[in-house]
Amino acid sequence: MTSELDKTFDPSAIETRWYRHWETNGLFRPDRPDAQPFTIVNPPPNVTGSLHIGHALDNTLQDVVIRYERMRGRDALWVVGTDHAGIATQMVVERQMMERQDKRTNYSRDEFVAKVWEWKAESGGTITRQLRRLGCSMDWSREQFTMDPHFSAAVTKVFVDLYNQGLLYRDKRLVNWDPALKTAISDLEVENREVPGHMWHFKYPLAGGETYTYVERDADGNVTLEEERDYISIATTRPETMLGDGAVAVHPSDARYQPIVGKLCEIPVGPKEHRRLIPIIVDDYPDPDFGSGAVKITGAHDENDYGVAQRNGIPMYRLMDEVAAMRTDGAPYAEAAARAREIAQGAQFDAKEIDALNLVPDEYRGLDRYAARERVVADIDAEGLMVMVEDKPIMQPFGDRGGVVIEPMLTDQWYVDAQTLAQGPIQAVKDGRIEIVPKSWEKTFFNWMENIQPWCVSRQLWWGHRIPAWYDADGKVYVAETEEAAQALAGEGVALTRDEDVLDTWFSSALWPFATLGWPEQTELLQRHYPNDLLISGFDILFFWDARMAMQGMHFMGEVPWKRLYLHGLVRAADGQKMSKSKGNVVDPLGLIDRFGADALRFFMCAMESQGRDVKMDESRVEGYRNFATKLWNATRFCQANGIGASQTLHAPETTHAVNKWIVGEVVDTLGQIDKAMADLRFDAAANAIYRFAWDTFCDWYLELIKGQIDEETKAVAGWVLDQILVMLHPFMPFITEELWHAQGKRPYELIVAKWPEPNASADATAKAEVEWLIDLTRSLRTAKNELGLAPGAKLEAWLATPSDTASRVLSGNAAAIERVARLTAVHTSPAPDGAAMQVGAGSDALVIPLEGLIDIEAEKARLTKALALSEKEAASLAGRLSNAAFVEKAKPEAVEKARADHAHHAAEAERLKAALARLG
Repeated sequence: MTSELDKTFDPSAIETRWYRHWETNGLFRPDRPDAQPFTIVNPPPNVTGSLHIGHALDNTLQDVVIRYERMRGRDALWVVGTDHAGIATQMVVERQMMERQDKRTNYSRDEFVAKVWEWKAESGGTITRQLRRLGCSMDWSREQFTMDPHFSAAVTKVFVDLYNQGLLYRDKRLVNWDPALKTAISDLEVENREVPGHMWHFKYPLAGGETYTYVERDADGNVTLEEERDYISIATTRPETMLGDGAVAVHPSDARYQPIVGKLCEIPVGPKEHRRLIPIIVDDYPDPDFGSGAVKITGAHDENDYGVAQRNGIPMYRLMDEVAAMRTDGAPYAEAAARAREIAQGAQFDAKEIDALNLVPDEYRGLDRYAARERVVADIDAEGLMVMVEDKPIMQPFGDRGGVVIEPMLTDQWYVDAQTLAQGPIQAVKDGRIEIVPKSWEKTFFNWMENIQPWCVSRQLWWGHRIPAWYDADGKVYVAETEEAAQALAGEGVALTRDEDVLDTWFSSALWPFATLGWPEQTELLQRHYPNDLLISGFDILFFWDARMAMQGMHFMGEVPWKRLYLHGLVRAADGQKMSKSKGNVVDPLGLIDRFGADALRFFMCAMESQGRDVKMDESRVEGYRNFATKLWNATRFCQANGIGASQTLHAPETTHAVNKWIVGEVVDTLGQIDKAMADLRFDAAANAIYRFAWDTFCDWYLELIKGQIDEETKAVAGWVLDQILVMLHPFMPFITEELWHAQGKRPYELIVAKWPEPNASADATAKAEVEWLIDLTRSLRTAKNELGLAPGAKLEAWLATPSDTASRVLSGNAAAIERVARLTAVHTSPAPDGAAMQVGAGSDALVIPLEGLIDIEAEKARLTKALALSEKEAASLAGRLSNAAFVEKAKPEAVEKARADHAHHAAEAERLKAALARLG
């Protein structure tokens, strides 16, 4: 017994109701202990987050897969959870404190962390509620959080095990320091932007007033400049870092500076009586053809300089504190500079001493780095040692969260030996144990993994997994899972202090595929669902997360974390630009759901997702898929009005009518297309296959063809076909399909756990040919009427003197359908009468339709001829413009695109008019 549907489809009326029903009844994880498992894990969104359009794409694709596999009978598990998001969460809570004129440092560490937990309890569930609105059928009963006790225990064990295996260590290295967040961040969290800048050229006087002959030559070896100099010239975009210079480097092949290699020069900053001396060295890094060919080496504040300093044993002096202000600690400058001069002249030193040495002149101490820059430049200029300053754009690194310029800084951090851990995933991709889809991403994966650097995993925050390391008074480290275990390592009575840092968020989320399943405990869930079957991820977190999961999963589980990795593109604005708040082109997925429904947004995402290509946002397409939902709603209402209800069979009903045999065959064909597309992870192909079948084949043709002849067989077939549509469409549009499934009659189960179609039938070639002949005839007639200006509903007669076998079968028993659908009152199987007529095709047949008395033939020819001339003229003009290279290269892109579209329109119109004239003879 069907339940009558409302006349108007309203998505908001059904979405909340059905989602609550599914979740309350545990239908996202039906009990299937004997079924083959299928597992995916969601990229855990930040607990601070809210649903953005990228989440909508990523989670829609995952939901389509999990619903599809669930309907295929698999024990489908979609692991869900959120990430504690160390930096982002601490920023949110600290920002709220600032609004109350409060700050983190007013509290102890434990008190602040307690406040973060309070925030999470009150506000941390926003995105999970929004994922429900999208229809995500996740196993919420097992929702995870990366700071849950069991997960934290797994993180600690991994850290300790890696340390004990020699794969994790503490080291002083150059890092990206974010002065706003006061923490190190990874290379992947740095955005390089081109900004206006300057290049300053300074003189570094030679020690003791020494001079040398400086000679420049042209390409032929001829001298172009020769002069006596008592300095070497360098150029820099960051003058404040001169205070930490350890050397000046020149290329070994640069003959200009050979006379002074090994000598000392003076940094032209600070009190004259305490000027520092640094050596002039050779290294392959300087480019003799760039600038003066000489570069200052500040190993503690520049990535390239760091390498030079390491290779040549040059001391690396740190200049700044955690907010990138010039250091205020340590001995007075005069004392520090004296020691640095000794080191420059060959005195022995160790890293600990160098780290403690503050070489910032007293008058610069405490200044912000940019204030110090202005002071340094002014002081050097005042001495007459500035050669020149150039205005030029420079690339500067910005922190993606802190929003300020990153300061490369030498600090003590914890590192993972990523190079060793990367070997397993590299081999797994090469031998096919991990399949990357699309395959084109493999090259990028290999390039990064084969050149991977040590992974800095420590962060200077309070919120996160605190590093399980303790230090004694001498700085010796003891790594253990508990303080008691660390004390046992150190010995009784040794005072220990715990490391203040926390772990990088990506360190913990790298354990997501197995720690969420209970590891390190060998749970039944872990044994059943690891490795996961599939990971769906944006390509932008391939190295943040995906590669790190592969490394940790293979190291700790001995198996790949997932068998396939699907990388999708970004959702971009309609014009192809990247979405950003600053551009004002961000699209709110919740707003789209409010306007068009979750089903329409989901279907748009799938139909537009084509193997990793970026998706261009198009609200008109979303609206179009809302219309698709409405079309299906109205088709179901038509079925109900004609006594067509829920099917009682999984297999296709018996058929005798050609139209019913045809539609069953079309179901079989569509099912095959969807299954192949899903196996290939072609979401667009799967979505478009069910769209074409539901809209064109079923709604536009089948329902039209059966009108007036809906007998019991047809009711059974139509009800079965509608059921198959609802099942095949359900992964893409879960809400409307569940509503229509139950509206069609009493069911023993919800659609979400229904069986995937098993037609147990095949296509009938004869029936297919007959129905397609009738459809072809109807389309041809509609096109011809439109071309000749005949009313669409005009009823005509046709002549077909020698019909094909297919035509004969159609004509023999389908007169009513031919008149209703094709609007032909008769088809005569005899020669056509003389006079003006048009021809229309159907299959291999050509039907003749007399036009005498229907239109003024000569006037229509004249109208068509005139219109054709205009279209051909316009098409030729546009073709000429588009063949002009100057127009294509210099005109605005939108103007060129419009010209191309207009040319295509007029060319097509000319072809249509030619065909219309040909019909008139």
